[in-house]
Amino acid sequence: MTAAPSGADLDRTRPGFGGALAYLLLNLPVGIAGFVFLVTLGSVGISTAVIWVGVPVAALAVLTARGAARLERARVYALLDSHIPLPYRSLPEGGQRARWMARLRDAATWRDITYFLLLFPIGVAQFVVVVTAWSVSLGLAGLPLFYRYLPEGAYFFPSYDLRWITVDSELSALPWSALGVLFIAVSVALTRGLAAGHVRFARALLGPTAKRVRESEGSLTWTSPMSPVAG
Repeated sequence: MTAAPSGADLDRTRPGFGGALAYLLLNLPVGIAGFVFLVTLGSVGISTAVIWVGVPVAALAVLTARGAARLERARVYALLDSHIPLPYRSLPEGGQRARWMARLRDAATWRDITYFLLLFPIGVAQFVVVVTAWSVSLGLAGLPLFYRYLPEGAYFFPSYDLRWITVDSELSALPWSALGVLFIAVSVALTRGLAAGHVRFARALLGPTAKRVRESEGSLTWTSPMSPVAG
């Protein structure tokens, strides 16, 4: 267990391209799973709380959110090389009632839930942007190799119905291929930029707040994202 890294240390490394691409593509399935699971459990728990059946369901939703947040911090660390300290307050000694009240009063619990509710729309947007950028880039860069396998053995821009430009030879495909190489460079920068932005978003919701850090004044510890501390 070591002291929490400073803000400069946390921002020192930009996400690598491979990790950034994998992370952004995984955000869609992770976001869908988290959103559906939490909304389902939350709805069932709240609607059946009056007959007490919903209480353990709602408790499961809380534990799931906190556990999933630990996995998400580990995913950020593994793929984006960014450490997010655990933000949770220590659970008090005593019975389960006191421990549960501490969990519910801890703002970090609700920020975990908010993160996964927002990850769904953010993941959709990131997936669309990344897939579109790379599809266009690789498609243009590889046009000299596959244009002959397209319908009518040619590529028509902007569409087959509106043929402003026709690519039917390797020579005519070369300018498009050069444009594709340029787009690849832009796509690499875009991918890393989106990942860096997501690190800041994840750190804001899954990490300790500035108030929490000030309260701790160096006593806030940084542990592995999967640490059982303050469960």
